[in-house]
Amino acid sequence: LAAFRSSRFVIKGSLAGAAVYVAYDQGLLGSGAQGAEALRKAQAALPPAIHEWTSYVGWEVRTAHANALPSTPKFDFSPSDSWNKGVQTVMSALSAAPSRACEYTAEGWKYLTDLLK
Repeated sequence: LAAFRSSRFVIKGSLAGAAVYVAYDQGLLGSGAQGAEALRKAQAALPPAIHEWTSYVGWEVRTAHANALPSTPKFDFSPSDSWNKGVQTVMSALSAAPSRACEYTAEGWKYLTDLLK
């Protein structure tokens, strides 16, 4: 039973490590420009991959054109802008944390002294 649990842990760890490696290899963990390029590659590769998979499985894609797949949706989304906004928000909150902690401590102390009077 213990061997089964440890093998499950090893398998899950291996899958997680493989996922991180693939994300890094594809440029998803790099800069925003690398992430945008990876998204463009995925959008270009997805329709042919779906067509190949459906033909392998034996499914027919029935559309107006026999071999045409619907186009991938166009995203008006910049990963670099979203990432940078998130990083700026987190860093702003972290830089304000010490002064906010002092303010909250002073307010709490004042409240306690007023309460005990």
